[in-house]
Amino acid sequence: MTGALAHGSTRRQAKYLAWRSVIRTIRQPVMIVPPLVFPLFLLAINASGLDAATEIPGFPTDSYVSFVIAFPFMQGAFFATNTAGTNLAEDIGNGFFNRLSLTPMRGSALLAGQLAGVLLIGAIQAITFLAAGLAAGATLEAGVGGIAVLFTLSFVVAAAFGAIGLFVGLRTGTGEAVQGLFPLLFVLLFVSSAVMPRNLIAQDWFQTLATINPVSYLIEGFRSLFLDGWNGEALGLAFGVAAAIFVAALGGSTLAMRERMVRT
Repeated sequence: MTGALAHGSTRRQAKYLAWRSVIRTIRQPVMIVPPLVFPLFLLAINASGLDAATEIPGFPTDSYVSFVIAFPFMQGAFFATNTAGTNLAEDIGNGFFNRLSLTPMRGSALLAGQLAGVLLIGAIQAITFLAAGLAAGATLEAGVGGIAVLFTLSFVVAAAFGAIGLFVGLRTGTGEAVQGLFPLLFVLLFVSSAVMPRNLIAQDWFQTLATINPVSYLIEGFRSLFLDGWNGEALGLAFGVAAAIFVAALGGSTLAMRERMVRT
């Protein structure tokens, strides 16, 4: 009975904190507009500037938009790191976290609640990027059923990178440190298979980096829905990598939460 009550209490706490996170996100256009505008801007640049790549023998499609549409989904997920981590760091800086630590609030409820705003942005991004891609000429070979898988993968990837933001926010307590992650994540994006299939990358060192880069497998999971329809291997790797990142980052966040609550 005690365990059930505790579980119910945690769920209620998470619900209230999630609602706060959602409202907080909606009230800050800077948290919503850049994660939508910048990825679409780079999509337009890549689609127009690299369209000739489709003439390379062995390129998987004659529509570069269909190939590169995975780029904004991945870049949008990187913004989740900033959103989750910066909001949490702000709560630490303004004393909200200290006040919560004096209540029966559970750390798991706080982490779950903070991720709610990230998932809201993830939903908006998935709808926007899919609509923009289809309007630009991309084809979703997976069909209507693929939309649900595409959205699910978007949520899982956003949650994974949001958890990374929570970890850094808890460890440092500063929004600047969280924002400093973005350039590093961008490097991972550009040394992945985002703009060229791994098997067609001419430079061996670049191909090696793209192969060991987990971001490549996330991108290829998104891309497979547009190019292949249902590619079990690509989707399995994408969901597996995203889940592994989420579990590792959430585990680190949980430990960092305990340490910060002790210090508080």
